[in-house]
Amino acid sequence: MYASTAKCLETCPKINVRIGTTVNGKPDMKIGYARISTHEQNLDLQIDALTASGCERIFQDTASGAKSDRQGLAQAIEFARDGDIIVAYRLDRCGRSLKHLIEIVSTLESKGVHFVSLTEQIDTTTSGGRLLFHLMASIAQFERDLIRERTLAGLASARTRGRMGGRRPKLTPGQIKIAKKLRSDKTVVIKDACKSLGISRSTFYSITNIDEPSQ
Repeated sequence: MYASTAKCLETCPKINVRIGTTVNGKPDMKIGYARISTHEQNLDLQIDALTASGCERIFQDTASGAKSDRQGLAQAIEFARDGDIIVAYRLDRCGRSLKHLIEIVSTLESKGVHFVSLTEQIDTTTSGGRLLFHLMASIAQFERDLIRERTLAGLASARTRGRMGGRRPKLTPGQIKIAKKLRSDKTVVIKDACKSLGISRSTFYSITNIDEPSQ
């Protein structure tokens, strides 16, 4: 499995003045972020699109597998200053999920940094773009609340039918009956009974409703 790699490309000469500088009301800098999930893919398409959109510096990640620390994205966020814009080729290049994407944009928002996705044409520098992200956040919260409500309703329904949530019993009713018969047989060694049932001594004493003798 390939390790995650993070790189940074500069597409223009280094800018000396970075913090708090704007020209004609425009943001300080457009910062690009590109990511591919495997080494078989190519970053060229994303980098070309980000460069064409005016990105002066591009951070990138190349990683395989479901889990990725996205070091390049973290570096881009750290590099960005108030008034900058982080530009991604597509939404799924940044976030693993809608929830993760919203967390990223919220982090940027707290720093005064804007976010643009070229493919979906989402731009948080505009009122429409900000509204869209707020709607996405509301939908994500609604889904979480809905899942929670359904889980609680399912547990309540199970309790009314005499079932409780949590882990399933280790033994079936038939196995519990056998355990009780073994416990009542004075010739049976408890250790052997536990081994045959595949349970611990404490579980054996618990299901047979007898206190475990003290050591």
